[in-house]
Amino acid sequence: MIVGAGIFAVPAALAACVGTYAPFAFLACGFAVGAVAICLAEGGSRVPTSGGVYGVIEAAFGPLAGYVSGTLLWVSCVLACGAVSAALADVAASLFPPSFLGPVRAVVIIGVIGGIALVNIGGVARGARLVSATTTLKLAPLAIFILAGASAIHSSNFVPAVQPDAQGFGRAMILAVFALVGMETSLCASGEVLQPNHTIPRALIIAMLSTTLLYAAIQVIAQGILGSSLATSKAPLADAMAHIHPALRALMLAGTALSMFGWLGSDILGSPRQLFAFARDGLLPRVVGQLHPQSHAPHIAILCYATLAIVLALTGTFAELVVLSTLSVAALYIGGCAASWVLARRGVALFGMPLNFHFLGAATVIGIGGMLTLIALGSRQEIIGLVTLIGLSVLIYLVQARSALARLH
Repeated sequence: MIVGAGIFAVPAALAACVGTYAPFAFLACGFAVGAVAICLAEGGSRVPTSGGVYGVIEAAFGPLAGYVSGTLLWVSCVLACGAVSAALADVAASLFPPSFLGPVRAVVIIGVIGGIALVNIGGVARGARLVSATTTLKLAPLAIFILAGASAIHSSNFVPAVQPDAQGFGRAMILAVFALVGMETSLCASGEVLQPNHTIPRALIIAMLSTTLLYAAIQVIAQGILGSSLATSKAPLADAMAHIHPALRALMLAGTALSMFGWLGSDILGSPRQLFAFARDGLLPRVVGQLHPQSHAPHIAILCYATLAIVLALTGTFAELVVLSTLSVAALYIGGCAASWVLARRGVALFGMPLNFHFLGAATVIGIGGMLTLIALGSRQEIIGLVTLIGLSVLIYLVQARSALARLH
């Protein structure tokens, strides 16, 4: 889940922000997100729930906090869906003359998201088969990129052209964190994992260490091959392979497209069901919670989610949507770190012996501090948007809760 489609586009955006210093952004963010992972591992070992991170938050702080965190999760997912769709459209458009850029992007975005949505409306089994058919191909292009590219690096491409400013550094941190997030999705299966108090922490630690090193290596190789042109590339990994052999470029473009398509299939399979659950519980209009009469899929929720993702992809760029998605996840991580610390202080342990990480306090401080810093690196408008989203979700929950109470009386 962490090694997703973003890494096929993030290297170019990172290079545009901080140039040759980009690999250090992955290492720094890997440290901060690693602290968050330790906190979530602690919380997941104490409350192994299929609610994932927002289930941990709800257990610590109550249903209002759970609803707000759930809202942050699905909003970050739909923003990421729009971002990956925009990146996939850019990859497809790179095969056509510049005059076809706009029409090709629109056709790809609408066709891919709409097509995946229709498959999922046909039932969860069809959606799952689509994901299975593409997910296994995700890691192969990255392995080929590292093996083929390691010998094509030129040391002259690491000479810094410009010194990054504070704004560029901030954007780089946000982009790097976006590439490293994803553990919160896999934690949604915590309630179905064998020996979660041991399995979850081990899986998170292995994933964070290996992914951070993998991404830093990819960034170094892309920079070493493309140099200053990396910052302007629409398909950075494919363009780097073109310097080795045209066939490798074609292979990488196909792998990039398949990986992004597979990620979108996985996201549209799962994320709309958060909207369905909210509607089922009376926290969204009941119509969103309707099931298709034949396939029993939450077709209204899927259509709403897909429509919103299409609008975001058509009106925003990959980098813009990534920033908004990452800020939402950062707020969710802050809640997860705080909740895990609270649960540990209370001694909550619903399934066997918890992780009991000895330096949980330090990890909590690093995780919350890192995510607060990340949010502070956003623009004023982005921060106001995040605060507004949290405020609206609180208001919606309170209104819905009051309406439910009135119906009972």
